Amino acid sequence: MFVLRAYWPMRLLIVDGYIDAADSLAILARYWGHDAWVAHTGKEALTLAREHRPDAVVLELVLPDLPGAELAPKLRACPGGKSLLILAVTGLGRASDRERSWQAGCDAHLIKPVDPDVIRLMLERHEGRRGPDEA
Repeated sequence: MFVLRAYWPMRLLIVDGYIDAADSLAILARYWGHDAWVAHTGKEALTLAREHRPDAVVLELVLPDLPGAELAPKLRACPGGKSLLILAVTGLGRASDRERSWQAGCDAHLIKPVDPDVIRLMLERHEGRRGPDEA
């Protein structure tokens, strides 16, 4: 795997009820040079989003307490949420699932399993659209 360190760390929130998947991606994100927090429920995600003001969210659409399609607009309503990159990373791959993601405000809909380098590249592209003074 090719590693390109960020010029400045992004704040990344990973939301997935599957603990191993969320923790593994958080470890990778930290390896890439980003700050990463993990939430396993929608309620946890909202608390962490308000506390840490992430730059990006990797969001599983199936959560134990709140569908990701309902959580995404709530994340957008948090401080800094308008410029937030929301990547839906899920096992739901029907056209209706993709449409629901777009309508909820997700920037991308990726089907599991996702190559981690795809996520890394999407984060880097988003990072390039903001300056260090916005961190």
